[in-house]
Formats: sequence, C-alpha cells, structure tokens
Amino acid sequence: MKVVILGAGFGGLEIATCLSETLGDVVSVTLIDKNDSFVFGYAKLDVMFGRTAPEAIHLPYRAFAKPGVAFRQETIAAIDPGTRRVVTDRATYDADVLVVALGADYDVAATPGLAEGGHEFYSVAGAKRLREVLPTFQGGTVVVGVMTPHYKCPPAPSEASMLMHDYLTARGLRDRSRIIMVTPLSSPIPVSKAAGDGILARFAELGIECIAGASTTRVDAATHTLHLSTGDAIHYDLLLAIPVHVAPKVVLESGLAEGGWIPVEKATLKTRFPDVYAVGDVTSVGTPRAGIFSEGAGKVVAAQIIARHRGGDTVPYQGDGHCYIEFGANQVAEIYVNFLGGPKPTSDFKGATPNGVADKRRFGSSRTARWFGM
Repeated sequence: MKVVILGAGFGGLEIATCLSETLGDVVSVTLIDKNDSFVFGYAKLDVMFGRTAPEAIHLPYRAFAKPGVAFRQETIAAIDPGTRRVVTDRATYDADVLVVALGADYDVAATPGLAEGGHEFYSVAGAKRLREVLPTFQGGTVVVGVMTPHYKCPPAPSEASMLMHDYLTARGLRDRSRIIMVTPLSSPIPVSKAAGDGILARFAELGIECIAGASTTRVDAATHTLHLSTGDAIHYDLLLAIPVHVAPKVVLESGLAEGGWIPVEKATLKTRFPDVYAVGDVTSVGTPRAGIFSEGAGKVVAAQIIARHRGGDTVPYQGDGHCYIEFGANQVAEIYVNFLGGPKPTSDFKGATPNGVADKRRFGSSRTARWFGM
C-alpha cells in the first residue's frame, strides 16, 4: 500500500512513525514537506527573546530515518483528492491512502496596515526579525495583538506578553513601558476558566493589560494606532501580531476545503473523499490549532491504516491534548483539554511552577528522540 503524507509537522511525523513501527515492511510511505527541517512552535518565542540561537531550533528532516518511509523536500503544486494524485515541483505521486497535514499559512495582508505597522512573530522568519528589532526598543507601549479568533497555540499571545515583561525588566525598561494584549476571544483561554483566570491573575501581578472580545479592524502604520471593532483605538510603539490564518492555497484549489478549511469526520479524520484523511491545523475538526492535537489525530489515522492490514477495532479521535504555558520568571503551567470525548469540552489546569520548565523540556526531547533519534 502506498501512503502519501503531505506535511511533516506533528501529525505527519507521527503518522509516518506509527506506520513504520508497525507496517514498515509492507507499506510504502512518502512524506513530503517544502521545508528542510522541523521546528517546535514554542521555540519561536525562545528565538525572539534571545533565549535560544536561531540555528539551534531546527531539527533536520534528513535525520528522520524510518523503515518504509521516504522523505521528500518538495513543494506541493496540486492535489486531486478524487484520484489521490499529488503533483509537486519535482514529481507526481499516486496514493492508495492520502493524508493532508499541511497546516495553516499566515495572511498578514488580511489586516489592513499590519504589514507596514507591525511585526508578526508566528513564523520562524518573523521571530528572527524580532530578535534583531527588540534590542533596539527603548520602551513605550507594546501591544500583543491577535488578528484572528482561530490561530495556532492559543496560549502563545499570553506567553508573549508575560515573557515581554521579563525581557523589558531585564533591560531596565519595564517602568517606562506598558504591555497590552488584545484578543477577539472572551478570555485568554476560553475553554478553561481556571487557566484563563490564572493568566489574568498573573497579568495583574505583572501590570499587563488584557482587552478581550475586541477584533482588530486595521492598523494605522503612520500614527502607530490599532483600531478595534469596539470603536476604540490604541496607540502603540511596538506591535507584535498573530496574523490571520488561512489554509494553504493548494488546499483551497483542490476542492477539499469548505468554508476555508477541510471538513473531516470527527471520530476518524476522514474527508468526504475515499481514502483521503486530513489532520491538524488545516482542518475544521473543532480542536485548537496546536501540534499536540495534530499528533493525536495522526495516531488515530495511523491506527485506521494499520487496521486495514491487521483488522480489529480502532479508537475514535478524542480531541484531547495538553499545552504548556510560559508564565515568565522561569515558571510554566500546563493545561489538559478534551474537546470531543464527551458532550462538552473538559479541562484541567495545573498552575505555573518551576517544575513545569522541566516537564516542557521533556515533552520536546521525547518527540525529538521519537521522530529524529536525537
């Protein structure tokens, strides 16, 4: 059986690893990604604030060596879900099973004025640019602005705000600075009141303001003003932005998407096309756009492919996962959420402690070892 996986993020890497471990001698897996390396999303904050060297965050795909799996660094040019044919800039692939795990792209231009008046910090390139910009900042109003209600890693803007407090404090600039987080969501973490309240309590401790339930309509680069859906306007000296997220163009052109994202059966991650699955940020499955949820979806898809050879029952996708939240001052909190396992989402929040730092480090090192043998 030929399995073609588009995208080597959390979901793609986990599917390929599971299939190799169990069916490495009877399945041919092709894993395609345009990049030459994998980066944990949280590492971008480390780069931005100068905590980690940019070159240290890249895990090269050449180290992803699994029996039965071939990695191809190629750019997807076209997807035909009806025939499961994929065309790249170098080759054409026909799959018995096709998995789309291409994530979400950033549309900075979707927010008028953002490209000219702000800095996105969600891409590796954006984080690297801010690494050079931040040392030149001499204090003032910092706005962490969320431009979309649907974005990767829900805690990230709160983390950026708290780490900005630490950064400015270390440079002796906190007293002359103001930090404001603006989000269209009702709270920093709407699915968990405990987590949201915990973040807001920490904000109050650190003197960070939070404007919730407000969308950004435009950015005036000339006057350094953020205009909100509430009619309010905020002057800023430095704008750190999470841009609007969109499905990759090749996905939108393929006919897979509806309403901008790929709809899937929640229990199985199947699309409406036979033997075509989709996992992660490119779907509208109803879980956060975070790597751990994509990884979990990947396990479910891999189990279904394995069951085609071995038979047996498979477990439905629960939409469960945990995220670490940087609270600054070398403390990390953790939240566990289950979105699809019951009539409504459930959550459990573990407050910030120094032990959380080690837990987060173990999370990253375990995936690095599993996928890259490093």
